[in-house]
Amino acid sequence: MDLFSLLSIGIAFFVIAVSPGPANISNATIAMSKGRRTSLIYGAGLSTGLIFWGIIAASGMGAILQSSIYLLMALKVFGGLYLLRLAYLSAKETIKPNSVNIEMIDGSVSLKNWFFRGVIMNISNPKTVIAWMAALSVGLGSNDGILSLISGLVVCMIVGFATNAMYSICFSYRGVMNWYQRASRWVNGVTSILFSIAGIGLFHSAFNRSSVS
Repeated sequence: MDLFSLLSIGIAFFVIAVSPGPANISNATIAMSKGRRTSLIYGAGLSTGLIFWGIIAASGMGAILQSSIYLLMALKVFGGLYLLRLAYLSAKETIKPNSVNIEMIDGSVSLKNWFFRGVIMNISNPKTVIAWMAALSVGLGSNDGILSLISGLVVCMIVGFATNAMYSICFSYRGVMNWYQRASRWVNGVTSILFSIAGIGLFHSAFNRSSVS
């Protein structure tokens, strides 16, 4: 696997990981109410939960890559549909009022428990495995072996940790969350466009003969 393929996987996973959702919103809320340290611990838990589903996805992807280029093509189409669905959901959010539900977090929870709360948050969402498979399929071809798959997995892991850390750092500044409350429509609109571009690109990759041969 070349550097461009790894970069494509990393960008695809970043687009998925950075989008506003339950895990990211909860991380941002914790950063606002409990501070950067607690949020970084919680974000590390979120990233660990992502790794669990990444291993599951990589195991399934390995079998697919060794079987048929048509199955890989089907996966790319399925991944494209998933990304377009995320684009649709983000677009729907643009019509809602600019607001984020921020609740005060229980101060009696230990840092270790914050970590495990993060793990549980992402492990409890099996749809995450689809996001992994969609991202991995962007840069993988039927001729790629296990080392390429592991490389793609490691890239996504790094991106996952970096993204959660970015949320923890950025949203620990109160002004940033206040800005997000005012600009949530614009943020979701941009996210929708990014998902659409990634989804269409995955469709193109699925039907581009050179990418699956």
